[in-house]
Amino acid sequence: MKPKLEDRKFFYPIIYLLLIVISFLPPIATRPYAPRETRMVIMQALQYAIPPNLHWWGWALHVATILLILVIALKVSGRDAWFSLYFGFHHIIIACAQSTARTPDYGSVVLLGPLVANLLLGLMWISTIGSRMLEASFQDIPGWRWFLFPLALLMFWSPLALDGQRVIPNFDPLLLLASPDYALAYCFMTPVLLFLLILFFPRVPIFAFRVTAFNGLLYGLFNLTHWFDPDALWLGVLHLPLLIFSLLALILSYKKDLLAQPN
Repeated sequence: MKPKLEDRKFFYPIIYLLLIVISFLPPIATRPYAPRETRMVIMQALQYAIPPNLHWWGWALHVATILLILVIALKVSGRDAWFSLYFGFHHIIIACAQSTARTPDYGSVVLLGPLVANLLLGLMWISTIGSRMLEASFQDIPGWRWFLFPLALLMFWSPLALDGQRVIPNFDPLLLLASPDYALAYCFMTPVLLFLLILFFPRVPIFAFRVTAFNGLLYGLFNLTHWFDPDALWLGVLHLPLLIFSLLALILSYKKDLLAQPN
């Protein structure tokens, strides 16, 4: 039998290389900027990407995520399709909300790499609907995976605030239902998605699992730069779950025979 395309040795290296290329697509701005200013353009775009009039999405997507988890826990019929549909559209919402901004120094900015990546990830997850490769279930999960829950909860909470230009912790309980950072920020939503997939593994679509994890790994590595900025140290801490979950998901996907057995 002829092997499937995704089973060929060259398939995943090409996909991963494509994701790397996409991640390095330069931002587009209405005001010209020098290449050395690229990081500043990105940081300023992210700072202004989510205007206050979009903050209500924080509540809407927090509640939607909780409802999705209840649907899975209660074993509601069609939960697999709802899972793929929800996270597919969640990526698309983030692509639209977080990848465009009006900035004071560079005018209108489009973060082309995150925009393209999130749109592709969203379409990928929507395309898994009906594939029967996903079984969203909290049954027979190895006990060690639940130790990841506090990190996933931290990202769902997204406890941060701005003090001038400094990012500081903000453990306001209200943010558990209203934080726009979880709802509209790729680096905070993705660890929650990966945590659920790690719980479900190996009953997940392997292609979508690996692509989601590898793209998360790229942005987890990019955001290590926050550790070198005294004003952004807390932001560096909040990006660690993305790096941890992405690495673990990739290890699981390639070592499933060794690590996927329930305790």
